[in-house]
Amino acid sequence: MHSKPVLAAWVSVATVLFLSLAGCKEESTPPPQQTPQVGIVTLKAQPYTLTSEVPGRTSAYRIAEVRPQVNGIIQKRLFTEGSEVKAGQQLYQIDPSSYEAAFKSAQATQISAKALADRYKLLVADKAVSQQAYDEARAASLQAEAALEQARIDLRYTRVLAPIAGRIGRSAVTEGALVSNGQAAALATIQQLDPIYVDVTQSSKELLRLRRELAEGRLQQAADGSARVTLKLEDGSLYEHPGTLEFSEVAVDEGTGSVTLRAVFPNPDHLLLPGMFVHAQLQSGVREQAILAPQQGVTRNPRGEPTALVVGADEKVELRVLKAERTAGNNWLILEGLNEGDRLITEGLQFIQPGIKVKAEPASNVNNDTTASGDKPTNGQG
Repeated sequence: MHSKPVLAAWVSVATVLFLSLAGCKEESTPPPQQTPQVGIVTLKAQPYTLTSEVPGRTSAYRIAEVRPQVNGIIQKRLFTEGSEVKAGQQLYQIDPSSYEAAFKSAQATQISAKALADRYKLLVADKAVSQQAYDEARAASLQAEAALEQARIDLRYTRVLAPIAGRIGRSAVTEGALVSNGQAAALATIQQLDPIYVDVTQSSKELLRLRRELAEGRLQQAADGSARVTLKLEDGSLYEHPGTLEFSEVAVDEGTGSVTLRAVFPNPDHLLLPGMFVHAQLQSGVREQAILAPQQGVTRNPRGEPTALVVGADEKVELRVLKAERTAGNNWLILEGLNEGDRLITEGLQFIQPGIKVKAEPASNVNNDTTASGDKPTNGQG
């Protein structure tokens, strides 16, 4: 009697189960796979100036330590400490009294000796005096003349003059101080600051590499044949006047394996002072066909080698192992592994792997114009 309602209930349950299973089957079916989209940068070969940034110290172009050349008491100091002085400007006055007296005495002796020699010159012609007497009188006249000249020099040295133009430092003596000829301590020091030297060190390994690339033709020398140098100051600002490399040591320092280089910079405003710590950027040459790859597209494999992913001709991803020399601003300077025209992937790297097909679009996370202008390379090796 109750069989029909029971049967109807079982039919309803079976229908619900069937529909549920059908729905689960539809949900477990994966959607069709889409081609991933990546952002690419097309690489271009371009000239690139090789620049090495190395630390350095400034030093004065010329240094003169002012010392007395006669003995005496300082009467006056005739300069302001820290001021600019000219060559030949009087700095100190040493008491000249004794030297004036010695000069007058030598002058009188010289006049007397010369008069006697002149008189004997007339008498020797008449045989009134012997030739020996005349020769002795003439020698005495010459000796008196030399003594007079020495007295004149000593008197002149009581005026202590600046040997060079430049900025003079603090005075080591004051009025009333006793000074002497040949003393070890300088009265003051003058430093010529315009131009000014910057001494830097560069590894001998880097110099050998640059010379080898120049010899092989992979690197061209700067246009004027000399290395141009720019400066970065301690506060990170750039010094407005460029300099030139003037000198390099002929020997390598055994302790550091480096060579000292000396550059000279104009310093009209005296912004650079001796002893300042700076960073010099040495422009050593030009690589005519440089490949610059954005850093966003370069990673490293477990072995630490730089790698990159590029889109091949068949729109498939290719893995390249690179040889990168240094950073250049936001780029890497690539020696091997990438060529002009390669489409470097810089965006969407987390969704792809080598061998899959991708859809390439211009990258939005980097500037597609990978030029070298404004780059500030370092010595980092890839």
